[in-house]
Amino acid sequence: MESQVRGGTRWKRFAVVMVPSVAATAAIGVALAQGALAASFSVSGQSFKVTADRLDGVGFSQYGAIDQGYTLKGEKTAHPVAVSAFKSAKISNMCQSVVTPDIPLIGSVSLTLKAGGGGTPVEAENLYIDVEDLQANATFRNIDIGVAAGDANKGPGMKGGKEQANPYGFAQQAESATLTDVKQTAWATTAGTFKLSGLKMSLSKGVKECY
Repeated sequence: MESQVRGGTRWKRFAVVMVPSVAATAAIGVALAQGALAASFSVSGQSFKVTADRLDGVGFSQYGAIDQGYTLKGEKTAHPVAVSAFKSAKISNMCQSVVTPDIPLIGSVSLTLKAGGGGTPVEAENLYIDVEDLQANATFRNIDIGVAAGDANKGPGMKGGKEQANPYGFAQQAESATLTDVKQTAWATTAGTFKLSGLKMSLSKGVKECY
């Protein structure tokens, strides 16, 4: 069965797959406990934006969760997110941007990371992304909608650890997914491995985001 979804969505709808992002990719190369994620973490006070021309993912699942974290002033806060998980994914022409506002004497500073261009895509395994907003064109293959999150078995499973998610809550899964023209805002990404070909990082004054 093939299902196509077009247009934009937000986390409340849980109707489309979320694209992997590149949080902290300058030092990524993580391999935790046989490639599985052992625990979640407190998210920073900055979300980040990601664009990609195309994502091809195998072994997909998605469920709702709460990310605990901080504001930039150090106050505790929480974010509702859609956690999207892939056993493996390839991403073409990926861009990630993070803006740090109100730096004394400087103002805002933007960090931009780009990878996966030139015909060699970014490659990831056991990938989890915590997303609050997505726009994309998506095609799912052999999709199941309305599965209990803890019973979803086409993807790599729930993150576990300190993750705040209900294993009896709503989830969806598919054998594979393809997304094009992707734009998303996310709070966190974790992965067993993340290979970034042609990685380029740059800092600039002002607000300069991927979209």
